[in-house]
Amino acid sequence: MSDLSSQLSAAAALPQKDKVTAYVSLLSSLLSSTPAPALPASLASYIEHVVHSDAVGLVIARQVLGEVVRAVAGKQGALGEGTVRREVIERALETLQPRVVSFEEQAGALRECLSDIQQEEEEWTEAARTLMGIPLESGHRSVSDAYKLSIYNRIVRLLLQDEDAVQAEAYLNRMAVLMHTTSDREIQLGFKLSQARVMDYKRRFEQAAQRYQELSWAGELDEGERLQALGAAATCAILAPAGPHRSRILASLYRDERSSQLPNAGILRKMFLDHILRPREIAAFEATLLPHQLARVAESSNDVAAVDVSDLGEGAEEGGEQVSKRTGPTTVLDRAVMEHNLLSASKIYLNITLPGLGALLDLHPSAAETIARRMIAQGRLRATVDQIAGLITFDPAVDAHDALGGAAGVAAPAGEEDDGGRAYDTADAPRTERWDEQIRRTAASVEAIALMIEQKELMPPQQQAAVPAAALGAA
Repeated sequence: MSDLSSQLSAAAALPQKDKVTAYVSLLSSLLSSTPAPALPASLASYIEHVVHSDAVGLVIARQVLGEVVRAVAGKQGALGEGTVRREVIERALETLQPRVVSFEEQAGALRECLSDIQQEEEEWTEAARTLMGIPLESGHRSVSDAYKLSIYNRIVRLLLQDEDAVQAEAYLNRMAVLMHTTSDREIQLGFKLSQARVMDYKRRFEQAAQRYQELSWAGELDEGERLQALGAAATCAILAPAGPHRSRILASLYRDERSSQLPNAGILRKMFLDHILRPREIAAFEATLLPHQLARVAESSNDVAAVDVSDLGEGAEEGGEQVSKRTGPTTVLDRAVMEHNLLSASKIYLNITLPGLGALLDLHPSAAETIARRMIAQGRLRATVDQIAGLITFDPAVDAHDALGGAAGVAAPAGEEDDGGRAYDTADAPRTERWDEQIRRTAASVEAIALMIEQKELMPPQQQAAVPAAALGAA
């Protein structure tokens, strides 16, 4: 160590134009001749002298530290060992900390190298925190938007590896401010993926499903990655709250020809067709979920208070049937399935008793009523609750599919009559009949337009002759 001190003093005494060469030569000598166990201490003394010695000067110190960074990044000599390299970087950052404002670029490069080492050792949060220490908004140096985006992108992905969606969303918002400045598809796709994952972790499943579905069409991803994104979209759509918005997403996914290759294609089909899900199907789907998608749902005090605790004793019965003692859903999946089955029941029955609904959802009747009331209040279920009669009456006039426009989107106002004097009253008709009625109205509208064109002679004679007779005749 005394030999190193004398060499450093000798280099400091040289003229300014020769100092950089002398210090770089000494660095190369240290890396090639110093044993690995002693290298961290030797380099720490070397860096401390360069940073804190008045004889070196700021300009020369920055150049010399740049060579140190290149040696660390290039894994020269004993720095090829991960443990040695990590200790060297940590001690170098500790030495630079008092004067980090003067060496922001070099400190940032060392932090990137340290983050890579921590990432290799699967220390995700520590790697993210190391990158957070890079000064990007200090004002002492100009940092490009592209560099900021690359660092923010790495931080978000590392935080999501440890499922820290709260901090990840904060840095994702910083990325969103700068996304308009880049055309780098890798950054853009990384941003979309991080968006989808944050929404997934925060249980905003509808938005997550839409983002995943967008990624499933990205041409830059290979077929396996696109199919994986489609599977994630299907999972999030299944877990989303039941209602018109989810129906639209399910329809889009179900009509995708690739959905038949998904492991959860069966439950996706049942949900799209509004079929009631059975416990065996739910258990098979549950086995494919990630831990955060199996998170438990806390019951509110109002939900618990709504259930008559006197009815929860052993052997409680109503109408000769055993009454469930469950007061609400316990997991995210549980809640999604209950809401879906309730929506499916509204397509099958005109009305249902609260005990009957409770038996269908495996809930206490009061808890089943609570779920129905919440869905009605949120506009996700068209029904009325008669608490005195203990009956829920569903409104067949508007369902999730009609709310999205229905077939052809040409529904006529209630009471309107066709040319035969028949009223367009389809409120009480089954869905298949309403679908046929809307097709008939569309055909009638086309016929009316064709007759108007013919009567007003809006079509040239040569084109009119080419129109098939069926287009101008009865639809």
